[in-house]
Order: sequence, then C-alpha cells, then structure tokens
Amino acid sequence: MASQHRSTTTREATAASAASETALETARRQLDRVAAQLDIDDAVIERLSHPRAVHEVTVPLERDDGSVEVFTGYRAQHDSVRGPYKGGLRYHPDVTRDECVGLSMWMTWKCAVMDLPFGGAKGGIVVDPKSLSDGETERLTRRFAQEIRDVIGPNTDIPAPDMGTDPQAMAWLMDAYSMQEGETIPGVVTGKPPVIGGSYGREEAPGRSVAIVTRESCDYYDYPLAETTVAVQGFGSVGANAARLLEEWGATIVAVSDVNGGVYDPDGIDVSAIPSHDEEPEAVTRFATDLDEGDDVSRISNSDLLELDVDVLVPAAVGNVITADNADAIAADIVVEGANGPTTFAADTILEERGVHVIPDILANAGGVTVSYFEWLQDINRRQWSLERVNEELDAEMKTAWNALKNHVERRDVTWRDAAYAVALDRIGDSHEMRGLWP
Repeated sequence: MASQHRSTTTREATAASAASETALETARRQLDRVAAQLDIDDAVIERLSHPRAVHEVTVPLERDDGSVEVFTGYRAQHDSVRGPYKGGLRYHPDVTRDECVGLSMWMTWKCAVMDLPFGGAKGGIVVDPKSLSDGETERLTRRFAQEIRDVIGPNTDIPAPDMGTDPQAMAWLMDAYSMQEGETIPGVVTGKPPVIGGSYGREEAPGRSVAIVTRESCDYYDYPLAETTVAVQGFGSVGANAARLLEEWGATIVAVSDVNGGVYDPDGIDVSAIPSHDEEPEAVTRFATDLDEGDDVSRISNSDLLELDVDVLVPAAVGNVITADNADAIAADIVVEGANGPTTFAADTILEERGVHVIPDILANAGGVTVSYFEWLQDINRRQWSLERVNEELDAEMKTAWNALKNHVERRDVTWRDAAYAVALDRIGDSHEMRGLWP
C-alpha cells in the first residue's frame, strides 16, 4: 500500500482547507494550479475563472393541498467556445449559485477531456425532491422549463438528469419546451426515455465509464482485475453500475454503502444481489440488516469504508468526502472518482505526496456526457442506436481519452488530475485563440 507519511509543513499548509470547500473554490484552485504549468494566455485563464452567465429564477408551485410555494432555480453557463452548453439539472435542498458555477466549470473540462463539441453548464432547483409528489415534481419541472426557456435549446444549452432528477423529469422538460416552441424538439435535453428520443445506455453510462477507467487504471498499474479488491461508496446509479460491471469483469467488490452506511466482506460481496438506491432506496442497509448471524459480513460506516485497505476506492456518492482530515487514512492505492468533486484540493495534495493515484471525475464519470452526446446525434439524425453500439462507442471514446491522459502523465510526470486539466485547457485555449474575443 502507498506510504502513510507526509511532512508536517504540508500538514500545516493544508489544515486551513476545510471539508466545506465549495465546488467553485475547488474548481478555481485546480484551474490555477494547472494554468501555472501551461503556456496559455493569461486572459483565457481569467475568462475561464468566471461563468459566461448565471440565470436565477423563481419557480412558483401549486402544492397538492392548493397552497403555493416559490422555489429558487439556477442555470450556470460557463463556456461555449467548443459548442453548446451541456450539463445536468439537479433537485436538492443544498443547491447554490456557487455550486452550479463550480460544477459547470467541471463540465467544461469534462467535455474537453472527452473532446466533445460542448461547453459546460449546470443547473438546479433548491428543493428536497422527496418532499414532492409525482404531480408536484411534474408541475415544478414544467414551470422551470418555462422560466429558463429563453436560455436553453438544442444548439444553445442542453440539460440532462442529475442528482434528484431522472429520465421522466427530462421528458417533462422536453415536452414543456416543445409545446412552447410549437414543434417536437427532442434534442433540447438528453437522458430522456428511449421511447421519446433518448439513448439506450444513457442512465448506466456514468457507472460504465467509471468501470472502464478502473479497468484501464488497474491494467496500467499492473493490478489484474481477478486479484483486485474494490470498495464503492455510494450505491446509486453510478456506484451500482460500476460495481456490477467490475464484478462481472473479475474484480472482488468487498464493500458498498448507501446514505445510512454499508456492508463489508473481505471475501467479496455479491453486488448483483443488492438493488441500487435508484431501484430500491436504502437497499444496502436492508441487505446488512437481513444478514444471518453466521454470515461473514459486517456493517460499516461511510467514513470507515473510505479507509478500508483495498486496491481501488471508488467514491461515487457526494462531493467533499475525502478531505485534509481523512486523506492520511486512505489506504487504497488507486482512487477512481465516481462522484463529482469527492476529493478536496487539500486532500488531493496529501494523496499526491503519499503516492496514491487519483483518477479524476472529469475523466472517470464522463460516460454520462459522452452518451448524452451520442443521444444528441441520434436526435439530430432521427435514428436510434442499439445498446450494443452505444456501449461499443463509449468504450472506444473512454479508451481514447484515457490514452491521451496517459501520454501526458508519462511525458510531463504529473498527476492524472493535472494531466486531465492540461489536456482540457490546451483544447479550450486553442479554441479561444482561434475564435478570438468578440468584438
């Protein structure tokens, strides 16, 4: 396992960075770090430090009891030099303006890393989706579509599902937009159900890309999958699909968790027997509760899961779970980021000094935006691809992006995150240079 030691000086320097570091703060720090290593115009870096626009709207909702409640919604649009804005739409009580801006920046880098003709965006509504009935969710989504209708579109800004939203929400958004435009426009969103222009494989794509990148990482660092142990924090769509694929490919999944905690078995867990959080909320917790006394499986907390002595750790739940407070205790040799921003800037520095290989989110979970691109192409051409073709194309795109980063890591002797940002910024910087600053 990687060394557990780092200098006292570094500890003091990073102690001030709290676990509450915002997505925007992390994104800007990562940008500044890599910009210092590259020959990119300072004006471009300054431009990329800020969003192009942030739209804030109020969304009135008539509740089922007849009362009216007003919610706040955001749509942050970061950079569109390479193509239309692209990014998820989340419903969560902790949605903020800065979170949307930071996540939109990551989407810009993610699209550039995958060499997709998109820029970055992110949006959300400050609401607990569990507090809404299906009817209320539909009305909220349709009204939000109306409020942001002038700033989205298939050639402008293309939302997709994110935390708290799903294909049904995208169907409502697409329908509301289309009704106002007077024609069916499936390309205004991605992540729709296939029956109305969605792509097969889109929902599973982020988890599939995490599994693909884990496979490539293990191969690169000479960890045969049949001898590799993996712990996955978060058993939603991303974590569950990644775990199931890795198990299918021969890896041993020793721990998984949901919001209330997880299960751990050093001999391996049959993850195919556990429904994902999307399929059955808190199924991991129930799986642990229903264990027979003789089963060699133990309950484990989410924080303890992060510190298990495994080959690969996949944080696939929420952001800011690996911080300066626990980075010294991370015992995995490879961390593959399934969630957006699970590692703070300070923790990244600690892991780098300890020799832990961190494969960044802007590569690892980029399967979602990549298959969204496939969906966008299918909508333009009005021709749906088979699931087999989608998965084959995704595998090829992920390996191409992996190889681009690998070449940069080997040539420049930098971390995987620095390599990802360098590749992305090179492409974005070249695009800005060629297009120029209007007027």
